[in-house]
Amino acid sequence: MHRVNPKKSSSGVFNPLFSGKLMLLLLLMTAFHAVEAQSPKRIAVSANHHFLQYANGEPFFWLGDTGWFLFNKLNREEAVYYLSNRAAKGFNVIQCMLIPHLPLVNAFGDSAFFGNDITRPRELHGKIPVGQYDYWDHVEYIIDEAAKLNMYVGLVPIWGNVAKQPANTLDKIKIYATWLVNRFKLKPNIIWINGGDLRGDIVREKWEAIGNIIRAYDTLHLITFHPFGRTQSSTWFQNASWLDFNMFQSGHRRYDQKKGDGAESWKGEDNWRYVLEDYAKTPPKPTLDGEPSYENIPQGLHDTTQPYWKASDCRRYAYWSVFAGAFGHTYGDNAVMQMYKPNDTEKPAYGAKNYWYEAIDDTGSFQMWYLKKLILSRPFFERVYDSTQIIDQGTRYDFIPVTHGNSYLFAYTYTGRSFTLKLGTIDGDSLKTCWYDPRNGNELIIGKIQNKGIMLFDPPGEKQNGNDWVLIMDAVKSESGVTKH
Repeated sequence: MHRVNPKKSSSGVFNPLFSGKLMLLLLLMTAFHAVEAQSPKRIAVSANHHFLQYANGEPFFWLGDTGWFLFNKLNREEAVYYLSNRAAKGFNVIQCMLIPHLPLVNAFGDSAFFGNDITRPRELHGKIPVGQYDYWDHVEYIIDEAAKLNMYVGLVPIWGNVAKQPANTLDKIKIYATWLVNRFKLKPNIIWINGGDLRGDIVREKWEAIGNIIRAYDTLHLITFHPFGRTQSSTWFQNASWLDFNMFQSGHRRYDQKKGDGAESWKGEDNWRYVLEDYAKTPPKPTLDGEPSYENIPQGLHDTTQPYWKASDCRRYAYWSVFAGAFGHTYGDNAVMQMYKPNDTEKPAYGAKNYWYEAIDDTGSFQMWYLKKLILSRPFFERVYDSTQIIDQGTRYDFIPVTHGNSYLFAYTYTGRSFTLKLGTIDGDSLKTCWYDPRNGNELIIGKIQNKGIMLFDPPGEKQNGNDWVLIMDAVKSESGVTKH
């Protein structure tokens, strides 16, 4: 029988973080979530098939975090601390693996299956004295704790490297998927993420079976597919009846780290290209980057002598994809995604340099909030990507994505370079303009301009990678509150 002492962690070094830092984050959470729903509601695809929304019609901006090993690496106390930290920063989706590998045990030493057989989940409740806590009880506990924070959990039924093992036959996959969906389908705050870092044409029959079985037993929750790096779910499953929205993994490589990827699909770091490709397909389905470069991970993943991706890179991926039309974005951190702990018996993957409870406060994790706040501050469902507005479009880091609604426009520069826009597309005879700082959410007023002709805009500071800014334009309203035309 497991007992969790709230004053002592199994790691022995974790508790010092339960201090003023958490209290500050909780205060931030209270301020930010005052305008959000107080409990998880059903999420659906919007009428234009480009966004997600709550069942009552309110917009849902997906701000995800890759907590891949949350279920098997953290105990209860640690899991609640992690979820509270993410909720305080505006994250509302945590992407987690149910079966990252086999054999599989959690932080309490509980096995997920009898004999590593995925058709025999090790469920003990009701069979021995009250209080027994098994692997699947722990999963359920974490899902329920996330629900208390109005957060959704993206459940990956089985990771790709496990699904393709010969022992896990198609018939076994079907049995496991049927049990799994019936175990968790009544949870209000789950999103199904089929796949798991594998191309959709590898063991495709298993992915199709999982998707079809989940949809047959669960018509309330959304389903997507997490593909291999530099691929997108739409390549294989665009027409699948079970796929509600697309997900792509832009991956962790630089422009020059091609390493055998097909030239016809190579996009380098240009994750915005996946968005445009997905929206060119029919039937239309929402899309987002479910795994861009993680903060503090080596560029290219495997060579730890390479430079590490930084917070500025995380911002670039987020603004590029969202301004291109993605309905949200997923952030990740090297140490957090693997939940690296002091008592781990193996070295951390990909050269992680700190523990998960330190890395959860890496710079980029705070800054994703400002993108979410910006997008939700203007009419949500009318927003479109519009490449015609930029006169002097650049390539690679000089790319300027422009997105706008009827009465507002955003343009993002990663390098802080000057750029020229064609005016007159959005409403209003005149426009209020400012620079929005993605690092802290502050605004620097430019002033009022006429909404016609073309104009050069020069961001603050010198041109350099990471001096990123968003140009904001809003149609000026009359004293009556009506936009002037």
